[in-house]
Amino acid sequence: MHFTERKQNNRIIGLTTKLTGIDILNDSRLNKGAAFTKSERIQLKLEGLLPGRIETLEEQVERAYAQYKQKNTPLQKNIFLNVLHDTNKTLFFRLISDHLKEMMPIIYTPTMGDAVEKFSLQFRRPKGLFISYKDKNRIEEILDNYFNSNIKIIVVTDGEGVLGIGDQGIGGIYISIGKLAIYTLCAHLNPLYTLPIQLDVGTNNPKLLNDPMYLGWKHERISGEKYDEFINLFVNAVKKKFPGIFLHWEDFGRNNARKNLDLYHDEICSFNDDIQGTGAVALAAVLSGIKTSGVPLREQKIVVFGAGTAGVGIADNIFDAMRREGISSEAAARKFYLVDREGLLINDMKKLMSFHKKYTRSRQEISTWMVNNPNNILLEDVVKNVGPTILIGCSTVAGAFTNDIIKEMAQRTERPFILPLSNPTSKVEAHPANLMEWTKGKALIATGSPFGSIEYNNKLIRIAQCNNALIFPGLGLGIVAAKTKIVTDNMIWIASKTLSEYPIEKSEYTPLLPDFEYILDISHRIAVNVIKQAIKDKVAGIDKNDNIDQLIENNSWHPKYVPIN
Repeated sequence: MHFTERKQNNRIIGLTTKLTGIDILNDSRLNKGAAFTKSERIQLKLEGLLPGRIETLEEQVERAYAQYKQKNTPLQKNIFLNVLHDTNKTLFFRLISDHLKEMMPIIYTPTMGDAVEKFSLQFRRPKGLFISYKDKNRIEEILDNYFNSNIKIIVVTDGEGVLGIGDQGIGGIYISIGKLAIYTLCAHLNPLYTLPIQLDVGTNNPKLLNDPMYLGWKHERISGEKYDEFINLFVNAVKKKFPGIFLHWEDFGRNNARKNLDLYHDEICSFNDDIQGTGAVALAAVLSGIKTSGVPLREQKIVVFGAGTAGVGIADNIFDAMRREGISSEAAARKFYLVDREGLLINDMKKLMSFHKKYTRSRQEISTWMVNNPNNILLEDVVKNVGPTILIGCSTVAGAFTNDIIKEMAQRTERPFILPLSNPTSKVEAHPANLMEWTKGKALIATGSPFGSIEYNNKLIRIAQCNNALIFPGLGLGIVAAKTKIVTDNMIWIASKTLSEYPIEKSEYTPLLPDFEYILDISHRIAVNVIKQAIKDKVAGIDKNDNIDQLIENNSWHPKYVPIN
């Protein structure tokens, strides 16, 4: 690394570097722009390389925000922020921290999908690491090329299952970069401890394969034993080069996401946000809504439309919560109905994934149902025959929750839970304004995309967003601070429970989740409880008598300038 941190009581009070002049201005971690002091300009040989006026960080934020507002589209704003990230990391994080609610949809979903799709066209400056299958025997050497040895968290993707837009090849690196930025923005995790990695295993996206500008390996995705061998080589290299690392898996395809998590769960401290994070925040919304509906979790009937990585992850988290209430695994599994492309999952289907099987139904069980086509039992069939109390969408099928389906559901349950969670906004199963209208205000709603507030009965109602950023930053901060060996189910559960119990403004239409403006406090509470749980589960690498708040502060970073010499 080109600099060292100077600390006092575990707080960074300054940086020391041998770099001078243009080299410092080109290092986004050191660059302060016009905020370098007079003495720093002399000592670091910056005189004449900057305008004469010395600015404060606050003045720079004001200027950057004015520049941001001049951009006309979300993608232009995303590009502006990416360039700022490449230029001055402190200013980047401070600007977004000051305007977090406004800019979150720009730096992450839904705008991130557009940025990922246009990665090769918009490419300016490399960030993170790209590890190609062609270099499978040189992974350790590639990891050595990254100049920072203080890495505590890696977000890795292979770009196959990006948001709701599928295989985007190496454009997935933007997802890894975005997730790590959110760790910093929403939990103050030190960005110097983070590393985004893109595994380039080819792509099955014909648009990318035929794009002359595509920067990735123009080859069909490897699969099977070759893919598994590559992932194993990668994990072993990471374990060797970064012992004690927290490995965050992100946007892997449905055939590999669960498999990778299960294979390496006990081998390296790892977490899959698409499975565990999505499930945890959706569970928090359900637990919160139960306080309003008054119907215990064990009495709910759940239909999940879209039985991929996210949908089954949500089912698993709710299933685990039911088990914690004391009902058997068999009884809990009978509460779920999963509907995928081929319809309701039946146990004799040929294309079932291993993680589907506990939720499947038998032909005999549904033999008395009234359906249009027994060989393809659709969502509307399931809703009519089951009468679900909870309807969850992870399908990316826009408008799938129709007027007829929702009215059928609302006729049979007093407070229906309806969670259209697909991203981006264009692929959402139903608009919350329609859901409120169709259920006459009875629906308990949380969405995956940000919808803000809607008007109903002359009242402005805030719609809760099942944003994974409500969970994973605090969880990750707790994991890093506690130096955990693995991520236990209890740690995921306590994160959900903490979020579900966060104080929310009470009204006739109480939202299911807290407003994002409280994210730093939410993340801190989650981190504290995750550390306590890790100690209880005996997976923490710290002393049980350590000061938890101090552990968190030791791994935190705040966007402000410190002296450089």
